[in-house]
Amino acid sequence: MPFRHETELKLLQEALDTLAAGFCDLPEADSRYALDDVGAVLQDVARRLRDNYPYHHPCYAGQMLKPPHPASRLAYALALWLNPNNHALDGGRASSAMELECVEAIGRMFGFEQSLGHLCGGGTMANLEALWVAGRLQPQGKILASAQAHYTHGRISEVLQLPFESVPVTASGRMDIAALRARLRKGDVGTVVATLGTTGVGAVDPLAEILDLRERYAFRVHVDAAYGGYFMLASGLGEEARRQFDRVAEADSIVIDPHKHGLQPYGCGCVLFRDPGVGALYKHDSAYTYFTSAELHLGEISLECSRPGAAAVALWATQRLLPMERGGLFASDLDRSLRAARNLWSRISGNRSYVTLMEPELDIVVYAVSAADAQTASHRARKVFERAAERNLHLALIDLPAAIVKNFWPALDMNRDSVTCLRSCLMKPEHEDWVDDISTALDACGHF
Repeated sequence: MPFRHETELKLLQEALDTLAAGFCDLPEADSRYALDDVGAVLQDVARRLRDNYPYHHPCYAGQMLKPPHPASRLAYALALWLNPNNHALDGGRASSAMELECVEAIGRMFGFEQSLGHLCGGGTMANLEALWVAGRLQPQGKILASAQAHYTHGRISEVLQLPFESVPVTASGRMDIAALRARLRKGDVGTVVATLGTTGVGAVDPLAEILDLRERYAFRVHVDAAYGGYFMLASGLGEEARRQFDRVAEADSIVIDPHKHGLQPYGCGCVLFRDPGVGALYKHDSAYTYFTSAELHLGEISLECSRPGAAAVALWATQRLLPMERGGLFASDLDRSLRAARNLWSRISGNRSYVTLMEPELDIVVYAVSAADAQTASHRARKVFERAAERNLHLALIDLPAAIVKNFWPALDMNRDSVTCLRSCLMKPEHEDWVDDISTALDACGHF
């Protein structure tokens, strides 16, 4: 997969000419920065960057790394010639307007009719804001998230000095609704975090049942869809996952990461609140505020102050080119990832060198290496990881609790508390065309 830099640089130059024409009435001002030595430094940078895994290529099927769309990276670069700051309209007039349009479109995708939200540095910051609001509204309420939820929820709760507790999961990695119900009966729960696409195994929590429990126990529901949120648009979700996604609009807050499946550069997260009234919680006084606009600016509804306007410009360009609609090109690429994951899971299921675990709900495949006991299986998983890398197939490792693995592999001697397994994120649509190559490489690496 070559870099198409000649064509992209030509498009960028044409766009820069258009941008420059908008400021042609300004008096001439020379830059104090010379470019004499920049080329040599950039060559040094390029050589340093070669010390990376090929994140942009389909042979990278490890962590959640997906290349930005060309429209995104070009729009981001274009915006850097101005370097707008979306803290306020003074610092990013056009980019702030673009951000509001982007966030409104994401809200509509989830079914929020008049939400409040903004972009931020990523899912961690977005989740922090959602739990900060939850803590302001229910100061003594405990935060609950599943044992397979992202570790950031426990960490954020500690930062916010909010009590936190994890809820056990089922064999599929989803929150155990029976365990949640039992915990709710004890009282003192302020917020339940439902994860739609856990980063470990891609599990979709039972949001519909969680929302039903809210009617009785009156807690807030926060949906962490940082990874899986865009699958709202996919037509190929399984029936159970589709049922959960169809209830998202009933959540109190939602987080999504455009820098994952939204084809954006890092960092670009987004937090949304169903009730715009929570904006009052952000109210602040500043001795050096901005006075050139009476309109509400983004700095008044976010915990972050300075934020890159370039991120909003890049997202706006991508959403303009690839509208977030079911049946469109953007959605069809998500379906390609779903098909790739199911196909790979099926191929591995038929390979005696491996043991497949939960069937993928999204585009993450988790599998173990055949062995008599957990210790040996874990050692072999690390060996396959190394062997695959030698063949230019880059995977990821995940330690799963023995209780989860035992459900799919009852014959395994559990001589340790966890089992190191292999994990493949097939989040690039091109992965659908690479399942044969990945399967062949895994077959070659799995013999002991």
